[in-house]
Amino acid sequence: MTMPPPLFSPRRRAAQLTRAAGGHDFIAAMIAESLLDRLGMVTRRFKRALLVARDGHVLIEPLRALVGLLVVNATPPDGDIFDLIVWPGGLESIDDVPGALVQLRRCLSPDGLLIGAMIGDGSFPLLRRLLVSEGVRAIPRMHPQIDLKTLGNLLQRTGFALPVTDVEATVLRYGDWRRIVADLRSAGLAGQLAAAPPPLTRAELAALEAGFAATCGDDGRAEEALRILYFTAWAPHPDQPQPARRGSGKSSLAAALRAIDPPGD
Repeated sequence: MTMPPPLFSPRRRAAQLTRAAGGHDFIAAMIAESLLDRLGMVTRRFKRALLVARDGHVLIEPLRALVGLLVVNATPPDGDIFDLIVWPGGLESIDDVPGALVQLRRCLSPDGLLIGAMIGDGSFPLLRRLLVSEGVRAIPRMHPQIDLKTLGNLLQRTGFALPVTDVEATVLRYGDWRRIVADLRSAGLAGQLAAAPPPLTRAELAALEAGFAATCGDDGRAEEALRILYFTAWAPHPDQPQPARRGSGKSSLAAALRAIDPPGD
């Protein structure tokens, strides 16, 4: 079987993250705050945790205060086992998402927790529209995106138990489309496609400027959207709550509905 060509370039991803190191990454700060809030609602104590991130990540010190031992690695290390894995971003730019989740599942001890976040579908729609507008070549420049339902299905398919997914949407306002690109670069989220697009021409830049100006309000700013998907899932364990066996219910839905709304009312 012929393998499809890679969608993302690991080399370009590494270069993006290196350029972003030390910059102002407000997206990482938002994700870190939300993940810490979610971990604060988990009552158990974790002895050995993995943070899938690069050195210097904003979550390193807070997590060290919460867990017995913290390992920080850009990728899940083979053969190591943890009872907590935190992945605050990166799943959105991986070719084999199911394979990455399977690898994480193998790194979790029974009843271990995976918690993380990723940029989800519907993010940066303004920039996407501008890059496919009239006067700009029809070349892929932005990453495909995963939606909430697909993420939940992937967690189930790759062997996780009790998956929970949700989304936090934020409206951003910009006075210059280049500022959107700058924020993406600061977050290490700029173009990582294997087929790197050519630079924009002067004519294409002018089309982008005109398209952005047409969307601005009276204050000279345009609205952009950021949707962050959050997920938690557990490695299976016999003591976890189990769904009821199909057909084991003792009351029928029809009877319950008749009790709420009797015939003739």
